[in-house]
Formats: sequence, structure tokens, C-alpha cells
Amino acid sequence: MEDNLEQTTASAGPETLPVGEEQLRRFLQILRRYKAGKAATEGRIIASENWWKLRNTSQERQESRVGKDGGLTSRSAWLHNVIVSKHADAMESFPEPVILPREEGDQAEARTLSSIIPCILERNHFEEVYSDAAWQKGKTGTGVYKVVWDPTALNGLGDIVVSQVNLLNLYWEPGVRNIQDSRYFFHTELADPELLEERYPQLAGNIKTGKGFVSTKFLYDDQVDTSDKLTVIEVYYHKYMDGKRILHYCKFLEDQVLYATENQPDTAQRGLYDHGLFPYVFDPLYPIEGSPCGYGYVDVCRNPQTLIDTLKTAYVKNAMVGSAPRYFIRGDGGINEDEFLNLAAPLVHVQNPSEDALRRVEHTGLDGVYLNVLESTIQELRETSGNTQTSTGTSQSGVTAASAIAALQEASSKGIRDSNRGSYRAYGKVIELVIELIRQFYDLPRQFRITGELGQPQFLSYTNAGLLPQHQGMDFGADMGCRLPVFDIQVKAQKQNAYSSVAQNELALQLYGQGFFDPLRAQQALMCLGMMDFQGRRELMGKIAAQAAAFVPVLPGAGEPGLTAGEPAQVSAARQAVQNRSTPGGGL
Repeated sequence: MEDNLEQTTASAGPETLPVGEEQLRRFLQILRRYKAGKAATEGRIIASENWWKLRNTSQERQESRVGKDGGLTSRSAWLHNVIVSKHADAMESFPEPVILPREEGDQAEARTLSSIIPCILERNHFEEVYSDAAWQKGKTGTGVYKVVWDPTALNGLGDIVVSQVNLLNLYWEPGVRNIQDSRYFFHTELADPELLEERYPQLAGNIKTGKGFVSTKFLYDDQVDTSDKLTVIEVYYHKYMDGKRILHYCKFLEDQVLYATENQPDTAQRGLYDHGLFPYVFDPLYPIEGSPCGYGYVDVCRNPQTLIDTLKTAYVKNAMVGSAPRYFIRGDGGINEDEFLNLAAPLVHVQNPSEDALRRVEHTGLDGVYLNVLESTIQELRETSGNTQTSTGTSQSGVTAASAIAALQEASSKGIRDSNRGSYRAYGKVIELVIELIRQFYDLPRQFRITGELGQPQFLSYTNAGLLPQHQGMDFGADMGCRLPVFDIQVKAQKQNAYSSVAQNELALQLYGQGFFDPLRAQQALMCLGMMDFQGRRELMGKIAAQAAAFVPVLPGAGEPGLTAGEPAQVSAARQAVQNRSTPGGGL
């Protein structure tokens, strides 16, 4: 949107614009206050990312003396495996939207939206976006989506963009749990000055390269130089006009406005988006009071992981000493501490004339009880994270039946199902924002390739005509006003895991074997299905009811010796026709 209006912003005099240098200084003051309030969250996020990369040595040394001799320090991947497993579970239940109408007249529009929204998400490579957010959620505790309108997409036609955002670049009012309650919301990104001048001609020769606001950064593996970059700041904020909340937006450097909705004639009253919401959706794992962010598996499992690495370090060092004998040797002075603490040094010089030239350094092996402590600590981490042996496919002792193992796996996945439900709620909010952007910007026809009910491809031309306010006509001479089509969003798993697929197939065979599909038993089948709960139950009940309604039993009567009680009328008629052809005068 801002690209089409840059010249308008540049040509207007600064004294006539609502957003100028004074407003920018106020934005920066608020941003710095928000950043200070977010310091604890940023520190936790960076520490969690370091642990994910198995760089927990620095954290351990701050709290203990492990590794003071410069030897090996264990960095086992138990916690790493927990996050990998949780991410795999999340991707195995990748969501798919089902749009439901609230009024009968919107059924066709709801079906169309259910078909085209997956196309829009696919155009955004949403599976990759969802995967990145799932990694972010498992590691740092919060995944974040951004849903905006890009006027430059599709060769200037414009389209919706859904992306995942780095949480360190976002700032909100400290103490709020719902970001929509924040007075302001900031998003910062680094940009190259030359590219900024190409995109915003009014900046040519006016960019100041002094030290400005800088967001907190991760500890990257590569050497990242940001000294020649500029921080571009986006701020979203609300204002009320005529009792309606308006969303305004400003994109700026520290002292220069790049674009502001309040400075544009066509958006000063309307705002950036008609839905009036900050275009960001937070998906926390374990929620925290007073913050839109949550904490992740690293925060939960950091302590047992530290104990595991501490014990394993002690085991490895003890094994090194026991497997490679070391000796004291005569030397000058007292015991050479550097050699004694270096477990790889086979000789340790010591001054002791009464001893032999070489004397073996005594070694005491660790008792087996310490191994039990290690095993119990590993089990604690697995139980705390829900990444138990059963959930990873390993059966407990005495359980050998495949159905019993599958049932245990299903019971042990309650935690990940709860996490997925949280992700589905965030996904539903993303779809709501997508629908609102379609309502506002899809004025021109757009082409989509969708999948028909029988799996065949269909090509559809779509506009937002069915989403705009609709006049309800007159009632007793009074204007009934306009109605805005509103939809409910139901989220289901697009991909089912192997257990769900096998269980669904077995259930279908069991229902068939019990005669649930027999039209003569439709009433009993519907009563039984009404007491059951499984995916697709309502659809199956509808099909059984429709089959029963179409079934017309024919009872044998006088003059109809060939008919059978309860036989469909079509079958009975066909059988009677064959009998007629077999008799004299029947046509054969």
C-alpha cells in the first residue's frame, strides 16, 4: 500500500502532516520503554536458542565448576530430541480451514472460501511458515504470524502475505496479555541504505548513518556485520473516530517518515485495515500471565538437562582416568597443577625424593548408584516434556499387542494434542485476518485452481462481492440496513498420522460388519451412532439417514408371489420384469 503513495508523502509539506518529526520522537520514546520492559523475555529467548544449538556450556559454567580443567564437557541432545519430536507431531497434524456460514444465505460463499483460502496459503508456502512457527514455539515458547496486504504482489494486483516473525523484533506494551490491548505495537527490521534510497527516492542524500535504535540479536553462527545497516521501524496504533476504532500505521527511520496512513487523504479516516486489528497472531506454548508470550520446552527441561550433562561429564572424565593410567614422576617443585588437572597428560611432575621414579595415580571408579541417578534424571526429563518411551514408539515391558501399543501411544499424546489445539486457535485467527483482507482488497477478479468434490481440478474466478455489506431491503416501510456476512472457522488436521488412519479404517469395517449400513437397520444404527464420538460421525449419520429415506420396502401381496418382504421397489420391479419375460406372452 505504501509503495503507491510514497510520492504523496514526499510532496506534502512537513508542517501540514499529522505525523512528523515530533511524532517520531514520541514513537521512539515509547519504543525504548517497550524494549526495556521486554528485557527479561528477550534474555530468556536468547538463552533458549543457545540451548537449542547445544551451546549450553556457557550457561553451565556460570552456575558450576564443571569443565574448569579444560577437559570435555557433555552436551547431550535429550532436550534437542524433545523439541524435534514435538515439531514432528505438530507437522503431522498440519491444519486445514473449514469455513462455516452463520446464515443460510452465505453457504455458497463459505464453500468458496474453504476452497480458495488454502490456495492463498499455498501461494505463501504456508507449510514452511507453519513449520518455522512450530520450531519457534517449541524452542522459545511462542510462535508469531504476520498477516498483511502486499500491494506489489502479483505484478501490482496485490495479494495477502502470511509470514513468520522473529520475536526479538517485536515490541508491545509491557503487562498486556492480548496484543490487541497494547496502545502501540512495533516491528523493527534492518535494511540496506542503498536499497532504501531506491525504494524511497525522497531519502536520496538525506539518510543519516549514525547509531540508532538496534534490536536484540541472536548469537549467530556466522559473523554478521550490521554496522552499515539502518533500522526501519513500523508502528501500529489505534485511534477512535466517531466511536469506531481505527488502525493507523507509520513506517519510519529515526527521524524520517517513509509512510504514514494519517498523512494520506484516503487512509486518514479509514486507517490501514478495515478490521482494525494489529496484523500479528501469537501462539504461546505455556502461557504466562501479563505477557502474550509463553515459555517453551527449553525453559521446562533446562534443569534436568543440566544435571544429565553434569553427570555424564563426570562419568566420561572418570572413564578417561580409568582407561588411560597416569603416573607421578619426579620433578622440581611441588605437584604441577596444570598437568594434574589435564586428564590427557600421562605424566604429572612432583617433588618427592622418597618415592620411586614413577608412581601410578590412584583411580576410584564410580559406584553404580550414580548411574541410577543419571537414568532417573533422563526419565524425569522425558516425563516432564511428555516425550516418553511410549510416545516415541517404544513399548513398555509386557505390552506386545499392536493395538495395546497404539492405545498407549494415543493416551500418551495428550500433551501434544493440547499444544496442537492451541496452534489451531492461532491458525483460526490467521484465517480470520485473511478473510478480512479478502473482504477489503479483493475488488478485481482473481483466478484460483481448486479441487472439486470428486478430486478433479476446477478453475474459479472470485471477487469479494459476496463479502461486502448487503442491503436487507425494506420492512413495513423501514430500511433494515445492511448485513455483513460473517463466518465461523473450524480447523481440522489435514494430515492424519498412521494410527488415526488405521483406527478409522478398522472402525469403518466394524460398522459394516455390524450391519450399520443396512437400510433395514437405519433407525438402530442412528441411535447407536448418536452415542458415539469419532471424526466424520455426523457425515456418516447423514448418509445413513439419506439412504434410509430413499429405501422403499415392498411387502408381498396378492398376485405378487415373486416379491420379498423388505426388498427395494427398484429390485422388485426388475425381478418381476424378468419373470414376465420368462412366461408365455412375456416378450421372449
